Amino acid sequence: MISPATVSLRFALLALCAGALASCANPRADEALFAQTAFVGMPKETLLSCAGVPERMAEVGNLEYFTYSSNRTVVYQSYSPLLGYGRYPYHGYGYGFPYYGSFAPTYDFRSFSCNATFTLRDGVVERIVYGGPEGVGGSQLAQCQTIIENCLAQVAAPATPAGR
Repeated sequence: MISPATVSLRFALLALCAGALASCANPRADEALFAQTAFVGMPKETLLSCAGVPERMAEVGNLEYFTYSSNRTVVYQSYSPLLGYGRYPYHGYGYGFPYYGSFAPTYDFRSFSCNATFTLRDGVVERIVYGGPEGVGGSQLAQCQTIIENCLAQVAAPATPAGR
């Protein structure tokens, strides 16, 4: 039989793990996912006024496809002095001596991109599909938020009470 103390300890550990996972959530990615349902029914005029003119447009029957793109590159800089053994400076004799590695910074480049294609039927948004060169997940989905961020106020604006 499991003691009540064991049950409460397990519950506390479960709550701690759930809290840790919740803290990893990306609000920009959440907003991009929210837009996929919230923008359904948005008129074409509203979409164009808040998202701007799309980079690509296509029309098939009564369907229109508007594609917007967003790209950014982030550079992370770090310093990594390492103790190594090498032949620097090399004088052609084949002798090396211990040296401390370079204190010069190293750089890590990361690119994030997103393509958002809005499908409009009869001048009204019917669907939004996100894509990108590496697919769309976590960080890439957060990049999609930059496409729809100006339009979020159109669908998520809270109603203000009269007289305020």
